[in-house]
Amino acid sequence: MDHDRRTFLKTTSLVAAMAAASLPAATEAAAQSGPKAGEPKELPKGMTFATLRRQDGFGLGLRTDRGVLDVVAAEQDFREGAPTTIDAVFQAQGDINGLRRLVDKARASASAERYFVALDKAAFGPCVTNPEKIICIGLNYRRHAAETGNPVPKQPILFNKYNTALNCHGGTIGVSEEDAQKFDYEAELVIVIGRRARNVSEADAPNYIFGYATGNDFTARDLQSRSSQWMLGKSLDGSAPIGPWLVTADQVDGDNLKIECRVNGQVRQSSNTSDMVFNCKQLVSYVSKYFTLKPGDIIFTGTPEGVISGYPKDKQVWLKAGDTLVTSIEKLGDLSFTLT
Repeated sequence: MDHDRRTFLKTTSLVAAMAAASLPAATEAAAQSGPKAGEPKELPKGMTFATLRRQDGFGLGLRTDRGVLDVVAAEQDFREGAPTTIDAVFQAQGDINGLRRLVDKARASASAERYFVALDKAAFGPCVTNPEKIICIGLNYRRHAAETGNPVPKQPILFNKYNTALNCHGGTIGVSEEDAQKFDYEAELVIVIGRRARNVSEADAPNYIFGYATGNDFTARDLQSRSSQWMLGKSLDGSAPIGPWLVTADQVDGDNLKIECRVNGQVRQSSNTSDMVFNCKQLVSYVSKYFTLKPGDIIFTGTPEGVISGYPKDKQVWLKAGDTLVTSIEKLGDLSFTLT
């Protein structure tokens, strides 16, 4: 009996130890499949966000038919517990439904003009202000790959920018200060992540997309071509303008949007995101296989044909100080910036 009892105790102890050892992996797997603490259980719908520049920093804006609601000003007066920055929205801080209540109270106010900013008077910041990761996709339009003499990629080509590249509608890029001459535009659809994503399937990827924005992957081609790595030509200060609007994903089909770029009023790029080699859900799924995407991370999805570097060399006239660029994407709005 003593021998049998000792055998039983050793066996049960071993099973318990094995179960304990496997617990962290099981817990991690479960955690990846659901929202983390401080992340939204449900992503916002039917909203168009913006960032407004204020004397004390950035504040949240919400587009309405009256103009842009200054959420900070409205929340100070009406106290609905709403988030007052886009970061707070991503981190599920505050009551997202409080934003709708603020709109209603601001409309009904005798001093409504205090809370709504006209679109042409708004001072915008980047519609996403603090992404941990700015991921970019190269040669992701079939006709763009063709114009540059490159094959269509068999898997997404990834590179990155940094937060110092963030810029906004109405912003400037100081090209005259840079050690480069061959400046080029790249109109791009930007995906904004709303939930922590790791190893997500293509079918499930749309559930991790917060929304979409207009962007431009502004590039110094001479720096880009200095080596086999593209980063140097892609990461200049101010070279990632995004906005002015961040439109929630339920309002937009990111895989079928008209996209254009104009330089000093002249159309240079005109295409549709349906020409992308890898669509939005494929990109989110692919990237999430290699590193964790977090709320507020952004993905520049590539540019269509019509870039200056795709012209014959004798027709390449590079951008210069004084040029104004406007990137337009259907349902997402116009993003304008000037070179200085």
